[in-house]
Amino acid sequence: MTPTLDAGDRLLVVRARRARCGDVAVVPDPREASRLVVKRVIEASAAGVTLRGDNPDASTDSRTFGPAPLKTLRGRAVYRYYPPNRRGRIGRLVP
Repeated sequence: MTPTLDAGDRLLVVRARRARCGDVAVVPDPREASRLVVKRVIEASAAGVTLRGDNPDASTDSRTFGPAPLKTLRGRAVYRYYPPNRRGRIGRLVP
């Protein structure tokens, strides 16, 4: 699967307490809490969300750091506003 996001993309993120499969979620990086990671939700449960990068061969995700607890979920990325030629809605992929 080709990556949805590229380095340098700027996103509008809406706060959310839950995420559905296919959403692009934002959570703190478990390895460095001051950074945020943006990954696709592949499974959501009461225990947390399992995240996977759109390019699994080049992605550090739940396969490395495990599911992200729901309380750490910062929100869902819904719109890319920069760069101008890539503006648009970030849709949910239905598995």
